[in-house]
Amino acid sequence: MVTLSSPSPSISCVESGTCKSSHVSRVLISGPDNNLGESSEPKILRDVHISERLMEDFTELARENTEKDLETCGTLAAFLERGIFYVTTLIIPKQESTANSCQAMNEVDVFSIQNERELHPVGWIHTHPSQGCFMSSVDLHTHYSYQVMVPEAFAVVVAPTDSSRSYGIFKLTDPGGMEVLRGCSETGFHLHEEPEDGNPVYEHCSNVYKNSNLRFEIFDLR
Repeated sequence: MVTLSSPSPSISCVESGTCKSSHVSRVLISGPDNNLGESSEPKILRDVHISERLMEDFTELARENTEKDLETCGTLAAFLERGIFYVTTLIIPKQESTANSCQAMNEVDVFSIQNERELHPVGWIHTHPSQGCFMSSVDLHTHYSYQVMVPEAFAVVVAPTDSSRSYGIFKLTDPGGMEVLRGCSETGFHLHEEPEDGNPVYEHCSNVYKNSNLRFEIFDLR
């Protein structure tokens, strides 16, 4: 669960090079949740490229919290070029965490970094240190605030103890899941009704690609 952070120096800028198609592969998720579907999106979404190394580096930065059974969260920011979003920045804000929640603090620092670099907030990433790889009801509300601004927004859930998969990349179904979250005023952990169109509330992303040749930087503001 995540409730989405003076900026510190960036930790790393890695994977030098240009974005060539030979270094790009679609994110394929294996696991038992095939009922989430491949994609229900009725509109054409722009592609998003992200470095798998970025997700690995986040997992390592979260390790200390993970070993204490505490969640860790971060914001993913991207630049838009020729109709494609390239995730180039991970911002880990100051935060307060429990085993199933993570509250971002001082989010003005996150906005400042994004604005200085003219980046789009295309998603977020957080850990489930001792739970499976899924989106909780609170996660869905957090993600709604991203996806209502940027339709391509996605959520990365890192679940190191999930034997079926270590991470998942999700989005709300549109229009079904978006309508459910738009009409839900509940807080905390709760059940959501099924969308009227018969699709699940959220699904795996089909427009996110791993780009092994993508530069990125990390700001750890904790």
